[in-house]
Amino acid sequence: MYKIIIDWDKCQACGDCVDSCPSEVLVITQKDGKDVAEAIRPEDCIGCEACVAACPEEAITVTEE
Repeated sequence: MYKIIIDWDKCQACGDCVDSCPSEVLVITQKDGKDVAEAIRPEDCIGCEACVAACPEEAITVTEE
């Protein structure tokens, strides 16, 4: 299983991570009044790190649990 960590202070909600994820794990949502990426189905993550590569803000980390 993989853990997706998103630094919401860095996230600009550009959607590149959402578009790149082959497992549709990520969505853009609101947290504390700010649009950010969120992993809504982390159990479906395959660990490909496409989201990490796609993020221009380097706001995403994927680790194996």
